[in-house]
Amino acid sequence: MKLLVGLGNPGRQYQATRHNAGFWWVDRLAGAQRVPMRTEARFQGEVGKLSHAGRECWLLKPSTYMNGSGRAVQALARFYRLTAPDILVVHDELDLPPGAVKLKKGGGVAGHNGLKDVAACLGNDFWRLRVGIGHPGDRSLVVHYVLAPPRKEELALIDAAVSRSLEIWPLLLEGNTEGAMHRLHTKQ
Repeated sequence: MKLLVGLGNPGRQYQATRHNAGFWWVDRLAGAQRVPMRTEARFQGEVGKLSHAGRECWLLKPSTYMNGSGRAVQALARFYRLTAPDILVVHDELDLPPGAVKLKKGGGVAGHNGLKDVAACLGNDFWRLRVGIGHPGDRSLVVHYVLAPPRKEELALIDAAVSRSLEIWPLLLEGNTEGAMHRLHTKQ
């Protein structure tokens, strides 16, 4: 992987919401690795550069809001000549319960507007790290649900899933996606 993207919405009012699980992941990785994140207007987001074992990787948190995430990803990918398979998009996932996390390549967008925009800009051949947030049970409640903070017990489970998934980033940087999937999916 040459670009790790966390999806979310910018602004204090969204900071603690379920929809920002991707931002939480990037923030935790950047903090743990002491990678400074800075606003880059040309990439429409916060950007940092991670170095590990002789490899480098970009971190990105789009500032375009969820529905426009693809523009930011595409801007950075074009500038550094990255292809979709070089990119991991970390996002909240309604179809997984809190505490679950899955890594996969490609696939549908399942109504996720951030993924939909990234796919419209890059195609579907990028990697996804799906952080489970659960489903409210009724489709009409989804918007309010993702834009609300998780309950305390849900947050603990989501935080644990983020922690587990952060253990595999060195494997992703090496291109060992099979090993990353095996390690991540057998620990749950």
